[in-house]
Amino acid sequence: MNEKPSINHSSSPKKWVLITGGAQRLGRILCLAFARDGWGVVCHYRHSDAPARALQVEIESLGGTCRTVQADLADTEDATNLVDRATGLAQAGLECIINNASEFEADSAADFTPEQLLRAFTVNTMAPLLLTQGFFRQVRQRTATPGCVIHVLDQKVHNLNPDYFSYTLSKLALERAVALQAQAYAPHLRVCGISPGLSFVSGPQTEDNFERARRVNLLRQPLNPEHVAQAALHLAQNLALNGCVLPVDNGQHQLPLARDVMYAIDLGLTPR
Repeated sequence: MNEKPSINHSSSPKKWVLITGGAQRLGRILCLAFARDGWGVVCHYRHSDAPARALQVEIESLGGTCRTVQADLADTEDATNLVDRATGLAQAGLECIINNASEFEADSAADFTPEQLLRAFTVNTMAPLLLTQGFFRQVRQRTATPGCVIHVLDQKVHNLNPDYFSYTLSKLALERAVALQAQAYAPHLRVCGISPGLSFVSGPQTEDNFERARRVNLLRQPLNPEHVAQAALHLAQNLALNGCVLPVDNGQHQLPLARDVMYAIDLGLTPR
């Protein structure tokens, strides 16, 4: 039996986390992992109202605490206001933000449009930067433990290929921002990154392609997204970690490919 333990907290949470894109996929797993560890969770969503409400019910049925907040991160005003709105929902104030929401659309250097590139940078780079800036303005008033921001990146930032051109550029910019923000916001705020490998069906990928592609890593095993969530929890709790990026991908970033793995697997370009 591998049943998840119930939460059953005896009192209100003393730590709160805002997780963007928290209603589905990796965001949902992050929300559940932090809730099980005793954190109050503010789950941000854009269109996923029903999944966000379902997650809130699930966490609260286990004895945890979850609030939901809607915002469109492609709207810089929404992104700028999100920290204050989330703080208003967090009874004890925020201790951590996980910038998990992403814009992921297939394009290339030959065919990207200005609109695609701008949207990718707005959602994947600008919004996390604005949320971190807003969080810093709150935590710099504190004198105790620094707050923590975790940018969810992608193993691609360590292992380049030209597919998903706008997405990749925006994630590369956010990866470089980890060190810059850690330097700029010290000692009030820790900023780290986490780079997951392939964990969910992405873009035009079929289930068959996914099942083969998710084993293209040093361990030749599918990546368990629960392990990504546990790594994020470790970054949030370990006060010695700052300005670092942690790949959690079964070693996928150590296997260079000329194409994105979902294409490489069908072209026979993956290691045997």
